[in-house]
Amino acid sequence: MVQIQKPEIPTFPPEDLWSDEPPLETYRHLEELIILLTSLNRFWSDRTNFFAAGNMTVYYSSRQRKDEELRGPDFFVVLNTERRERKSWVVWEEDGKYPNVIIEVLSDSTATVDRNKKKLLYQDVWRTPDYFWFHPYTMEFKGFTLVHGKYVEIPLNEQSWLWSDELQLYVGILNERLRFFTPEGELVLTPEEEADAERQKVEEERQKAELERQRADAERQRADAERQQVEEERQKNAILRQKLLELGINPDEIG
Repeated sequence: MVQIQKPEIPTFPPEDLWSDEPPLETYRHLEELIILLTSLNRFWSDRTNFFAAGNMTVYYSSRQRKDEELRGPDFFVVLNTERRERKSWVVWEEDGKYPNVIIEVLSDSTATVDRNKKKLLYQDVWRTPDYFWFHPYTMEFKGFTLVHGKYVEIPLNEQSWLWSDELQLYVGILNERLRFFTPEGELVLTPEEEADAERQKVEEERQKAELERQRADAERQRADAERQQVEEERQKNAILRQKLLELGINPDEIG
């Protein structure tokens, strides 16, 4: 009897796939992702048409399988999409959208893959327009933009920053951390930095008000001293006039 082999039935994933990324290698790697994520979310707090994530799996299987064709960029941004919470990025559930910007935070164990295999994946399959990598210990920093289907290295500006046309922001190193900068060159602050800046502004305004108060007090004291001096002169003249009158001398006749 001939047995008919049943065709393989692909395993379709549930609608809500969880991210399946390994933990970050060091605290510095974690801190870097937190800085990138929180600063961009704060800077674009009034926008609802983007999604930014860190250390999250991107599922992109053409057969919509959860066990094949998946990658986890360290940090990525998708533009022109709904800003909402996700457990992972599932391309076939997101109108076929891939990340517009990717930043890989290099480590000794991942650097070769990030510089080669992932770069080709992001260039040839995902077609991600802007790709950057940064090593938080060696300060290795490079960026690429997609031109006619191939990555072209982005030149550094005078501040050694790289321009992201997708984000309309600069990406550059400050105090050994990769940061975003506005086109005008201002640092994109994290919420904590913004709060610190606001506290500093309040303190500066308080000190300015205190200086104004001290100047006003000094001006009042000067005016009081002048009035007192005038009064002392008046009293002195009155006493002198009285003494002259007692001596029979008319002060008004003294030339």
